[in-house]
Formats: sequence, structure tokens, C-alpha cells
Amino acid sequence: MIRETMTALLACLVTFILCAIAYPAAVWGLANLAFPHQAEGSLVYDRERTVIGSELVAQPFASDAYFHPRPSAVGYKADAGAGSNLGSKNPDLRQKLAERAAALKATAERPTPVDLVMASGSGLDPHISPEAAEYQLRRVAAARGLPEDQVRALIDAHTDRSGAILGAPPRVNVLLLNLALDRRRNSG
Repeated sequence: MIRETMTALLACLVTFILCAIAYPAAVWGLANLAFPHQAEGSLVYDRERTVIGSELVAQPFASDAYFHPRPSAVGYKADAGAGSNLGSKNPDLRQKLAERAAALKATAERPTPVDLVMASGSGLDPHISPEAAEYQLRRVAAARGLPEDQVRALIDAHTDRSGAILGAPPRVNVLLLNLALDRRRNSG
């Protein structure tokens, strides 16, 4: 009986070492070798090497001088990522959508892109459609005192079309676009 118990405990220890230590360490090491930026969370740093965000997680921008991301049902808190779980016929959801659309309609004459009104499933989607960026172009250009053509060129330069082969729509990373706007201001 003691021998079987010792064998079972040894098997548990070996399994623990393999599954909880060796395998995760190997995957982490290979990921850092092959994809170091992505393995560390696709973090974005400022000039002083301070983390200012991640390319993978949305963050709020309230100023008119910045492009705004999709709304978030979780207040852009990465540790609480989730949708609102409100059904399409829920009056609370309909009221929120109406409020968001009304706030955006006050700034433009054309229909509001759906991704500026609807939160994503995770509440943390860092991308908007090129149409949503174009919708905000006048506001951002006016707030920064930039010609619309310059801001449009930045939108075009930051539009990711890499998923087109698979049928994914083009998208614009809001954080990276806003950082490009800040760099343009600081350099010019």
C-alpha cells in the first residue's frame, strides 16, 4: 500500500512539473523568441519607456482632439471584459443606443456607424472601422487645427487590411492612430 501511494505521489509530482512548469516555460520561451512584442502583450510605450497601453485593449479617449473607440459595457476595464448581456429588445440597451446615437448625431449629418454606437462583445475592442474613423475626422481635425486631408492620410496609413484574404473587414487601431496624431503635433 505504501509503495502504491509513493508511486501515485511521484506520478502526480512528475505530471505537475511537466504540465505546470516545463510546458508553460517552453511555450513562453518559444513565444518570446518568435514573437517578442506579442508575447509581452503588444504593449505600447512612450519615449521614457513607460507603458501607455496595449494594441489589443481599448482605452477611453474623451477629448475632441482624439478619435474615440467603440463604447464599452465594462468601462474599458480589462480585468472585467464582457458584453452588456442585454438582449436586443431590452429597454435599457435601446435607451443606451439612442443616447449614444443622439450624442454622435449632434456632431455630423450622416448616419452614425454602428461600431460607434454598439459595444463589442468583450467591451475592449481596440479597433473601429475606417468609416467610424472618417465619421470622427472633422471633429478631430478641427480640435487639432489640422487640415482634414492630413488627418485622412493618417487614417489611411493606420488602416489594417491584413485580414482581407480571410474576409475580415479593414480596421483602425484607435490607440495607434491617436499616438500618430500626437507625434505629428510634436514633430510639426
